Amino acid sequence: MAIFKIVHITKYQYNWPIKESINEIRLFPHNFENQDVLEHQLLITQNPEIKISKDYYGNHVGNFNTLEAHTEMIIESRMLVRVNHSLKIPKIDPTTIEDLASFKKGSITLLRLSYPEVIENQKAIKAILQPILTEEKSVITIAQRCNQYIFEHFTYTKGITNIETTVDEIVNIKKGVCQDFAHLLLQLLRTAGIPARYVSGYICPNESGLRGEGATHAWVEFFTPTQGWLGLDPTNNIWTMDNHVKLSVGRNFYDCTPVKGTFKGLARQTLSVCVSIGYEDGRQFEEINDVQLQEVSSEVQEQLNYIDLLQQQQQ
Repeated sequence: MAIFKIVHITKYQYNWPIKESINEIRLFPHNFENQDVLEHQLLITQNPEIKISKDYYGNHVGNFNTLEAHTEMIIESRMLVRVNHSLKIPKIDPTTIEDLASFKKGSITLLRLSYPEVIENQKAIKAILQPILTEEKSVITIAQRCNQYIFEHFTYTKGITNIETTVDEIVNIKKGVCQDFAHLLLQLLRTAGIPARYVSGYICPNESGLRGEGATHAWVEFFTPTQGWLGLDPTNNIWTMDNHVKLSVGRNFYDCTPVKGTFKGLARQTLSVCVSIGYEDGRQFEEINDVQLQEVSSEVQEQLNYIDLLQQQQQ
């Protein structure tokens, strides 16, 4: 069992005032069997009213608007979470893919999470699975071997991918970060016929030195009829442990995006995310990342360049 104090700060900055910012956030830690949310607080610039609801996958979602003109928006999520994964390795489970068939028929959600994405290089996915599926194996064994394959054949490298990177691109370059490896594992499991979902959260540093620790993290959960949803972390080739804190689940990253929104105005925006993790013994870890945002259209880019020129002339 472990208790973590996590502070997640998202900061948007604009070089020109914008207005009517409309936002959707998934920054509410999960209450589930192995995770208890002891405290949670949200602090947002201009203190807007937040309307909270639940989405299709059971995540708490907050929606808020900021109508006044502003050049900065900070969203700070503070949480105190207790995690207790009593079984770090699942029980021996003989359930096969064929055994899953009847459970998937009775659940639209399981069916939805069983269909792989349509990608160009699906042949490469099937080629990876071929030696793994040569014999009749349990669902747990197949999932664990897919997890291990990614860890052994793909290199953890920051800065070469972004939120728009596709599974095809990951298969081609064989490099990426936790989000990329989670999407690849989802493609493998779903192609094999195993229901699987994307998980957004945090991995808190420990003495083993896990990859991706101290920041937002992503992993995968797959379904078994006897043990429910089991978590695998392909970035580290491990089952989820006491230091994995869950935020939200969905079909992919887009269902779990911590913050997304839109605004009125022409301005260049920058985004930085800071995650601070504190332990009961007083230790604290912090990581700050500048996030690469989606590219704008050429038309918008020309307008932004024109505004930059006007600003330079006024100086």
